[in-house]
Amino acid sequence: MKDILVLGIESSCDETSAAVVKNGREVLSNVINSQIRIHEKFGGVVPEIASRSHTEVINQVVKQALKDANVKLEDIDVICPTYGPGLVGALLVGVSYAKALSFSTKKPLVGVNHIEGHIAANYITFKELEPPFICLVISGGHTHLIHIKSYTDFEILGRTKDDAVGEAFDKVARVVGLGYPGGPKVDNLAKQGKPNIDLPKAHTEGLNFSFSGIKTAILNMYHKNPDINKADLCASFEKNTAEVLIKNTLEALKQTGLKKVALAGGVSANSYIRNEFYKLEEMGIEVYYPDLKLCTDNAAMIASAGYYSYINGRTSDLTLNAIPNLKIGEFK
Repeated sequence: MKDILVLGIESSCDETSAAVVKNGREVLSNVINSQIRIHEKFGGVVPEIASRSHTEVINQVVKQALKDANVKLEDIDVICPTYGPGLVGALLVGVSYAKALSFSTKKPLVGVNHIEGHIAANYITFKELEPPFICLVISGGHTHLIHIKSYTDFEILGRTKDDAVGEAFDKVARVVGLGYPGGPKVDNLAKQGKPNIDLPKAHTEGLNFSFSGIKTAILNMYHKNPDINKADLCASFEKNTAEVLIKNTLEALKQTGLKKVALAGGVSANSYIRNEFYKLEEMGIEVYYPDLKLCTDNAAMIASAGYYSYINGRTSDLTLNAIPNLKIGEFK
């Protein structure tokens, strides 16, 4: 069977990335140009600036990915850009670039769902991992509990009703003065504290999530007592959040009869959450999470997801457009 080389392109938010992946699992290159320093002074991602930055570097990033992989553009079998969800202007840069490449080279084009990319990051880290399993996608924009029935068949079992868990991390970081990006800074400060502050348990309905209540509680608590121990507050927030994530994940495993769970998304890099999920192995549950470099946005995960779409007969035409609110399991 012929090897399939996929060129993945990711530009959904503030990372411009291109990667070459062989057969969905072997990363030959994964170039990431981060905009964190650009947006840091604004306290968050500015969509217009993100789009402009993508435009400035995308050609260089793709060329570097091909060079690092030691392949030429003509060696690529399929081109896979992220087309949603994400910031519409940022997405359009990657989609437009990929469509131009596809048209000029006559290579197949496959649009990739960003969330499905995060799930596929586990396939790169764990060559033996195959569906079915439960995946908890936790990132700045998403909190999804998903039954991965096959490489292209997904059922959402639960989702956040308000803030995504990563958004809650960023807001907690902002409240206590840690700045942007909030997730890693909360994680680091929490290691210096103790989870000894009582916080309200996030109200959930079924397998859904809600993080607005705990975010508001921390906001009010800090404003009433600015001298509160910030490290203890961050540690208590992490503990509270991890308990809710694990509770719903265990219920999803029970309902489906599965014994295999994978984490995905930027928040899956959180050390406390990783350690708490790792403890599930004592219950006979297989636990997977991507390498840290694959937790945040990158094109290798997009290429992996695109590969499985492609070998299952999915291709896009040149009418492919950015869909900022694209749902998982949709393909257009």
